[in-house]
Amino acid sequence: MQVGDILRRKSTRIATVRMNETVAIAAQLLRTGNISALVVKDVCRTEGNTAVGMFSERDVVRAIAEHGAAGVNRKVSDMISVQELISCRSTDTLEHVRHLMNRHHIRHVPVIDDHTLIGVISIRDISRALDHEDVPQAHAAVA
Repeated sequence: MQVGDILRRKSTRIATVRMNETVAIAAQLLRTGNISALVVKDVCRTEGNTAVGMFSERDVVRAIAEHGAAGVNRKVSDMISVQELISCRSTDTLEHVRHLMNRHHIRHVPVIDDHTLIGVISIRDISRALDHEDVPQAHAAVA
C-alpha cells in the first residue's frame, strides 16, 4: 500500500501555521482543528508558500517546559528544526514512511509531490491502514 492510497481517504484540508506565528496561535489551531500537528510554512521566502517543518503538541509542551509561561509567546520558527524537512511522496510505501518516522522519532510526515504539499500522513494513519489490511487475512485464517 502507498501513501497516496491513504491520502485519497482523508480530508483534503491541510492544517498549516506560518513560521512567524506564536506557539499560542499554533496551539489554538491544534485545539480548534482537533489535530496533533501542523505543517509549518515559510511565506517570507521569495519562492513563496514553502513547507519547512512540522509543529506538534510535543512542541507546545517543549516550549512551556523550556521557557515557562513565556513559551507561548515564542515563534514557531524557534521551536522547529528547519535544517531538514523530513517528507515523503504519495508513491512511497507505508513501510518506507513508517521506517522514516521511527528513524527520526516523528509521528507526522508531510507528503510532497513535485515540490507541492499534497497532504500529511501520521503514524496513526499507517497503523489503521495496516490493521485494515490484516482484517481479510484474519478472517481467511478463521474460515
